[in-house]
Formats: sequence, structure tokens, C-alpha cells
Amino acid sequence: MERKRIDLIRGARIAFEGWDPHQQHDIFLKDGNIKAILSHEPSLGFTGENILDAKTHLIAPSLCHAHIHLDKCFLLSDPKYADLEIEKGDFQEALELTSKAKGRFEKDDLIRRGRWLIGESIAAGVTHMRAFAEVDHVVEFKCLDAAIELKKQFATACEIQICAFAQDPIYSGEHGDMNRKLMIQAIQNEHVEVLGTTPYVEETTSNSDHNMDWAVNTAIKFKKHMDFHLDYNLDPSQKARTWYAIELALLSFKTAWKADKTIALGHCTRLTLLDQNEWRSLAKATADLPFYFIGLPTSDIYMRGKPNQDEAGGERVRGTLQIPQMIQKYGLRGAISINNVGNPFTPQGSCDPLSLASMGVGLYHVGTKADSQLLYECVSRRAKEAIGYASSLAVVGEEANLVLFDMGRASGPLSQQRGRRTLQDIVYDPPKERKTIYKGHLINA
Repeated sequence: MERKRIDLIRGARIAFEGWDPHQQHDIFLKDGNIKAILSHEPSLGFTGENILDAKTHLIAPSLCHAHIHLDKCFLLSDPKYADLEIEKGDFQEALELTSKAKGRFEKDDLIRRGRWLIGESIAAGVTHMRAFAEVDHVVEFKCLDAAIELKKQFATACEIQICAFAQDPIYSGEHGDMNRKLMIQAIQNEHVEVLGTTPYVEETTSNSDHNMDWAVNTAIKFKKHMDFHLDYNLDPSQKARTWYAIELALLSFKTAWKADKTIALGHCTRLTLLDQNEWRSLAKATADLPFYFIGLPTSDIYMRGKPNQDEAGGERVRGTLQIPQMIQKYGLRGAISINNVGNPFTPQGSCDPLSLASMGVGLYHVGTKADSQLLYECVSRRAKEAIGYASSLAVVGEEANLVLFDMGRASGPLSQQRGRRTLQDIVYDPPKERKTIYKGHLINA
């Protein structure tokens, strides 16, 4: 991995909201921050090895994984796990196959697969990510230790925020107590910034609530962000536990929750069954809380898309949070993220968050210029805010975390001649050629 300080980005077209993408600008950087943005003057002869020629590029805020599993990535393409093939394609099988894989996890393959994910993400323009590392009686601290080593290895190229994550029950079954004890140890590690649990895997609603009680109280005690995998069903007979999470936050937020911490809720597919009045109630209840809903469309659609086996061509029951509409219509806070890649929960897809924005045009039926801006923000600025990083669009003095997209070249090979001239073009059809800048440095992963 190569890293080079950049003092000047020369002649770029800015794809941020409020800027004309047809006008070229010179962006001056200092100490990793944006120092000034001026109209491009071709006659000024700036020279030096720390100048980046961006005359054929659009520049935009860098991308972010608001929710990605670092330890379970690429199981399906790693020869070590070649025997763990998908046969049914349902949620239970995904849990079983992943559980078998976890029993074989060792540091070397956790690091190898993690490096693949982080390297490919950086190449796509990612500078920030919330990385989930499982902690339980099977892996103990293997995944967490690997995540910490990866965080250190990539410290100068990407902000890796580690979530100690309880995928398994912490109140149910013979291992619940042990899993909870291990989580208490993990959350005290100085490199862990987030506590994550999965209430829906508990055996009873009562234990699910105990899970959330414990998680919120522990996150407050140790001053951590909170992240729930929640309401991953499409059953109208089950009451959404999101309401209980809100109740807990309302009881504790004003007196105990740190102002700079966020509460992220991932999946929440049950909420797609809410009516308009329920959505308005949800928006009102969370208006003063740091709640962020994270849509995970590639996983949600695959996991919740199994046809009814009793009927040929039976009805498919799919669901994923309609994040753009939640933001536009109800004023809720949200983002979209990759979640899993190359494993039984999500065999398809890549590490590129922008692929989700492009997919979202059809999935959410949002195709206007304003919609494209919002979709991009959902894998960039809004995604960073969801995991606790303040981020705006183009502010002098802010950290220079940027991605440059190749606009194409009229005189180049035929495959490179069709250009992308606006942010809308980038969302519709993301270009593959990109340059990533993290804290004012060009990163070549």
C-alpha cells in the first residue's frame, strides 16, 4: 500500500451539492485538511511532486461502510472453506454454515480475508468503516484481535471503527452467560468503539429485551456507540422491537448518553410493514435521539427473498428499509451499507458502497438529480454521521477525505470514451477508475 501527501488537487470538477460540476477548481490541502477552494487558473504554473492533476476527474466526498462484517467476508471464495457450499440459501443455513466456518477461524485467514475487504474498499473510495468483529464462546477474541491488528495496519489509509459484536445469544441457551462475559471483556478494550448485539436471536421476547437492556446500559457505562441488528423479519404478528429500543434510549439519553455517540439499527425489515401514521410516530419518537436506521439491501433482499416452497413459482417475500423515502418523507436519519460480502448471508456483490447507490435507483425508484444526491450521501456523508463522524460536503478546514472519479477521455480507448459528467452520472453507472484521498494523502491500495 502506497501513501502520498497531496498539497494541491489541480483542475477538479466538484460534484458536491452547491457546486457547478462543469467548472474546474483548485483544492489546496494542508495538514490533511482542506485549506482553500479556488477557481482553476490554467495560466498559474504550479509545480511539485505533491500536486495531483485532476483535470479529467470529478471529485466528491469519500465513501463509508456504516455496517460491514470484517470477519465473515469472502468465506465462499476462500479455499479453506470450499466445502461450505450454499444448498438452501435461507437464513438458517447461513447461520449454520457461518457457525461451522467460525469453528475454523484462525488469525492468518482472518487477516488475509480482512485485508482483501479493506484493500478493495479503499480502492473503491472508502475512508471510514464500522467493522463488526464477533465475540462468543466459539471464537472468543480471535476475530476481535484480528480486527485490531487490521486497524493498526491500515491506520494511515482508512478509519476502521471496531464493533465488538454478539451475533449469538447472550441470555439464551447454554452459552448465553459465557457470551455475555466475553462481551464485557471485549467492550473494555481501548480499540473497541462500538457495542453490537442481535436481540432477535434470543429464544424469547423477554430475553430479547434483556439483551437490549444489557447492551444499552453497558454502552452507556463504557461510553460506546450502540449498534443493534434488529427486527429482521416480515411477520405482522410480531411487534417491532425498535419501539423498545427507543423506549430504552428515551429513558437514558438525556441523563446518561454521551452527546457524540450514536445508536444504529441495522436491517429492521419489520418496519417496512408500518403504515404512514406509524412512520410519523416513529419519526416523532426519534426526533431528539441520535438514532440512525441502516438499510442493508443486498443482504435483506437475498435473505428475505426465498420463494414459498409449497407452491411452484410461489410468492417471494422481500423487504428492506426504504431509506430514501424515510429521509425525504418522514425526516428520519439513515444510511445504506454493504453488510456482508462473499458469504452465505450475501454471496453476491462487492466492497463498493457506490454499487448500492446505483442499485438503489431501481430498488427505491428514485431517479431524479436530487435523488442521486441523496443516494450518494447515504453511502458517504450520512453513513459517516450514522457511525459518529461529523461530515459535510465541501468545507474549508474539514479533513480532506475525498474520492476522484475518472470522467473518461475522448481520445482514449473506446471503453474509456463515455464520460460521467455529474454526480447523477456517477450514481447511475459508477466508474471503476477512482483515486482515494484520506486525510490529505493519496492512497494506493
